[in-house]
Amino acid sequence: MPVFGQILGIEGTAWNLSAALFDQDVIALSSRPYSPAHGGIHPREAAQHHASVMKELIASILTEPEKITGIAFSQGPGLGPCLRTVATAARSLACALNVPLAGVNHCVAHVEIGCWATGCRDPIVLYASGANTQVIGYLNSRYRIFGETLDIGIGNALDKFARAKDLPHPGGPLIETQARSGHYFELPYTVKGMDLAFSGLVSAAKDSREPLSNVCCSLQETAFAMCVEVTERALSLTGKDEVLLVGGVGANTRLQEMLRIMCEDRDARFFVPERRYLGDNGAMIAYTGKLMLESGQSLPIEASQINPSFRSDGVNVTWKQNAAPASAPIHTTTPDQKRGAEAVVTFCEGRAAKQRIPKQYRITALDKRLIMERTRAEARVIHMARKAGVPTPIISDITSDTIVMENVQGHLLTGDLTEAHVQEAGRVTGKLHAAGIMHGDLTTSNMIIRESDGKCVLIDFGLAQVTPEIEQRGVDIHVFFQTVESTHPQKAAAFKAAFVSGYKETFQWADAVILREHEIELRGRYL
Repeated sequence: MPVFGQILGIEGTAWNLSAALFDQDVIALSSRPYSPAHGGIHPREAAQHHASVMKELIASILTEPEKITGIAFSQGPGLGPCLRTVATAARSLACALNVPLAGVNHCVAHVEIGCWATGCRDPIVLYASGANTQVIGYLNSRYRIFGETLDIGIGNALDKFARAKDLPHPGGPLIETQARSGHYFELPYTVKGMDLAFSGLVSAAKDSREPLSNVCCSLQETAFAMCVEVTERALSLTGKDEVLLVGGVGANTRLQEMLRIMCEDRDARFFVPERRYLGDNGAMIAYTGKLMLESGQSLPIEASQINPSFRSDGVNVTWKQNAAPASAPIHTTTPDQKRGAEAVVTFCEGRAAKQRIPKQYRITALDKRLIMERTRAEARVIHMARKAGVPTPIISDITSDTIVMENVQGHLLTGDLTEAHVQEAGRVTGKLHAAGIMHGDLTTSNMIIRESDGKCVLIDFGLAQVTPEIEQRGVDIHVFFQTVESTHPQKAAAFKAAFVSGYKETFQWADAVILREHEIELRGRYL
């Protein structure tokens, strides 16, 4: 592979224009942020700002242009006008210096600079920034998205609330300061399997008449707990033992504390880079551009158009081909116990006692509420599902945090994926949806292929809802498809087709739900 020297990287996806030089280390890093006079980021104004200070920014670090061996720029995702300004500058420099060009995915760059700065090797990544909230992990030459926001990014959510309270941009640091003196009260908590949503939470926070410090405290505690819960679920699913926090919201000390507590509880290591590498910065573009160029990925000028909706799982990660793949999922703690992301199941005399584990990272009032709500709702929905003909464990007892039920003999679908088994999973899901029930966490780890008859038994209804909405059914299918794509990318198309085939056998409105799932997949989440 070729070895490159200094790479100039330019970042300008949104409000911060930044440039850096990277060789074996960061040689220079400089930024010229755009600060709106009022409200949020105005894309055209931000782009005009970037254009007006671009020459000054580049000149401040490019003192020896003859040493530059490549130019890297943020190709997306981001705000179109800002991306175009940066891309134009990068093309001009590449032509003037006669060096190759690299178009860098902004999200992947956050992950790569985080790994470089902290020394972690194969983490589950919580990427929490203004426009993005994703849980990402590397597998088979791709950064797979295990979960993400279904509406707005966590940073935008905080900024929307801040603007409603006349707090200046960016709102996150001011909310963090206010939260330190506040007290928690209940706000909407929306986790849908591996995905999460913030709009309802923000609306409730804006409408609250509680003191500002209390609202800030509750908003943070709720939003961050949602992020950590999904991160923990991905950690449990993949069996990885590292967690990396990146993105501008990662500077929040409470979010860092919550992730650190979760990792300690699961015997995983937690990593967070220094502050200058958390927010948008030119160093992450320069470093990732160097990795790309050295692995043979350069971008012809005529193919260097921007991509405002550039997804991290759309990048061919050629520079990490020797990275260790994810190990088998962690389920067993002792021969008589299995632990998932949310509960410990203890097996005794043909029964399984599922007890929800208190989460030390969640504030006590929120944790107790979620445990009780999910335990009661799970028992109620399991009963409804069985009446509708859906194979589920038979319940024999219930308390505020524990459900005692039948110990289903079989294998988790996660470790026994065949097209026939996935088709059966589709049939069972069709029956569930026909009964008006959304599972809420429809992953391969929550399906057991029963030994006696090969039927697919659904388990873990802790996030289930009784709802007539087609959107919720679409989210269910989307969660299942995401899990399959993340863990078995080579066979994902065949497994998805098998699932759809079975689903259509038992649910008459299957076509509409599959269409909605496709719409959910295509939704832009970087606006």
